[in-house]
Amino acid sequence: MIENRSYRWNGRLRRTAIVAVLAAAGVGAVSGTAQAAPKNDGVGYVAGAPGSGDAYFPYAGNGGYDVLNYDLALRYAPPADPGVLEGNLTGVATVTLRAKQDLKSLNFDLRGLNVTSVRVDGKAAKQGISQGGGGAEWSQTQDDANRIWELTIGLQPKLKAGQKTTIVIEYGGTTGRPLDTTGALYGWVTTADGTMVVNEPEGAATWYPVNDDPEDKATYTFRITVPEGKTAVANGLPSGRPATKAGWTTWTWKASDPMASYLSTASVGDFALSYDKGPRGLPIINAIDAGVTGAELAETKASLALQPKMIAFLEDQFGRYPFEAFGAIVDDDTVEYALETQTRPVYSGIAREYTVLHELGHQWFGNSVSPSDWRDIWLNEGWATYLEWLWAEHQGVATMPRQFSDAVDYLDAENRWALNIADPGRDNLFAGQVYLRGAAALYALRAKIGDKAFLAGARLWLTKHNDSTATTADFEAVMEKASGRQLDKFFDDWLREGDRPAMP
Repeated sequence: MIENRSYRWNGRLRRTAIVAVLAAAGVGAVSGTAQAAPKNDGVGYVAGAPGSGDAYFPYAGNGGYDVLNYDLALRYAPPADPGVLEGNLTGVATVTLRAKQDLKSLNFDLRGLNVTSVRVDGKAAKQGISQGGGGAEWSQTQDDANRIWELTIGLQPKLKAGQKTTIVIEYGGTTGRPLDTTGALYGWVTTADGTMVVNEPEGAATWYPVNDDPEDKATYTFRITVPEGKTAVANGLPSGRPATKAGWTTWTWKASDPMASYLSTASVGDFALSYDKGPRGLPIINAIDAGVTGAELAETKASLALQPKMIAFLEDQFGRYPFEAFGAIVDDDTVEYALETQTRPVYSGIAREYTVLHELGHQWFGNSVSPSDWRDIWLNEGWATYLEWLWAEHQGVATMPRQFSDAVDYLDAENRWALNIADPGRDNLFAGQVYLRGAAALYALRAKIGDKAFLAGARLWLTKHNDSTATTADFEAVMEKASGRQLDKFFDDWLREGDRPAMP
């Protein structure tokens, strides 16, 4: 994820921190570990935890199961009045999952939308958890103060570990412009002509029932029905042609590669689609909103034209592009914003060259290998920023030493080394240090262990954890294996300690 920055970080619009803490008595004090612990019913079945155990977002994600596929049938009416940014969304989510524990109940995250029906393996569930009657039952909790948005489904019959089930959830409501814990827009962001969908870190729950944990990757099908004339764009590849009936058009997209929920999108607008090819005929599909015009449109088109060259450049160093497609969604929303939504990054306002390279780099570092916990986000943003530096040098714009020096100058100012980027805190996920100290650490690591070991370690990281998640400790172990060197002190100095490390 990136917001309005050039290759030297000048002019970056960093997120404005707002104190928004899970602090209600008896709730905010619950630790991730304690929250994730299931309760046994005394006969071997447990209630799946209402949180994944992430230290920053204890109620995001859920325990006890692994989602295999989301099939999302969405119907969306954009705002009738462009001055009132509210739309209407209804959906049918068909979720196929496998139990990891013997479960008597399980949870999905769903924020601000009302469930109207639930079916478990084709059988209707009753609303109102449980007074001991037969059949499955469900209830919904919407606790904005504590950021707890849960759909709880009591299972009857209960679900054995390893057993699959399909749950169909109908839901809907009014959409607006939801905010994350720092006050930044995310999730299903209603726009005058549609919606811009950007979920990082835990905004997927604003538009579908989800296990909103990066560790639970799944495949997706999106069937998005919008007023005729609107275009809906999602991850992956289109499936068939859009079908129009009675003034509504359904666009179908399938994402066949496993994907973390924060990387999903289903953006709607006045988009024009264009097509290109990358290495080995890789499909590149770009969607540019009609509201992107003038100099912004010219720069956007020039930047997107470089995508095939950028992909080839990164493949030469880090191995084959990891997914079935690539491209872009360029919306005309006024907030300048970008996110590495898998296979099709979203840009608001304009797609700049180095931002496009940054979001492309995330397809390897962040999307193929995702963070196990949100505290590990430097592995996403540090790498993507470092890849920008490589591209700038490749293009003859600035050398790697010059860009490293610029980063150090930024970090030297106002004691920015004080932030531990291996655990920056919930509301510092997108602080400048996460990007620039992360990139500087990678530059210093390469100087310490040499080009050969560094590139071997990067490729080992990508192959070992492909389509999965990993931690900072996992990264350290990979680099120690590749280099044959003990690197504990190096990583402490460059990631965790509050003092300026010795320069390479």
